[in-house]
Amino acid sequence: MSPGSVIGRGAVVRGNVRGEGSLEILGRVEGDVNVSGDVVLGESGVVRGNVSGVELSIAGTVQGDLRGSQSVLLERGARVVGDLSAPRIGVAQGALVRGTVRTDGEPALAGAARRGAQLHAPRPAPAAAPPKPFVVKEAPKPLVSEEPEAEAPKPEAKHEPKPEKEKESSPRERERPPAPVVPALGKGAKAKKKRREA
Repeated sequence: MSPGSVIGRGAVVRGNVRGEGSLEILGRVEGDVNVSGDVVLGESGVVRGNVSGVELSIAGTVQGDLRGSQSVLLERGARVVGDLSAPRIGVAQGALVRGTVRTDGEPALAGAARRGAQLHAPRPAPAAAPPKPFVVKEAPKPLVSEEPEAEAPKPEAKHEPKPEKEKESSPRERERPPAPVVPALGKGAKAKKKRREA
């Protein structure tokens, strides 16, 4: 920061402040501040009005808009109720901002009109990505532990009736019809049947 003027602690300025060079504010200003250099607002500094300069470094309280031609930096403990406008804006942890933040430097109405036009403009189709080559990877080998593992329980095998060898039977047995097949009812099937009858 180039050397400039200082508004000390306990000093109160009522009215607009304009000047060449930089300005450090440690007291209170009730009016707009417009300088050609940098503006530093200390922790005890309070400004009720708009502040504009090249680089603004704010650690105090501002009730108004901040406009920096290069940057606006809000330090820890800064309290700003107003809009921020600069090509670069930094907000430290613990700083409070209530207002809009604009980094492009163009007027709000022109920016809104341009954004509205962009919303209704057709979007170009995304370029197709080239296909990725198919890569076969080997499966990872299982880790072998030295401790014996408990054997997993084997699923019970369903017992299917084994076909018996055909016995030589008498002609009467051959003429008999096969035994009737009765389906096995699941659990609770009998209870349902009884309820229907009741």
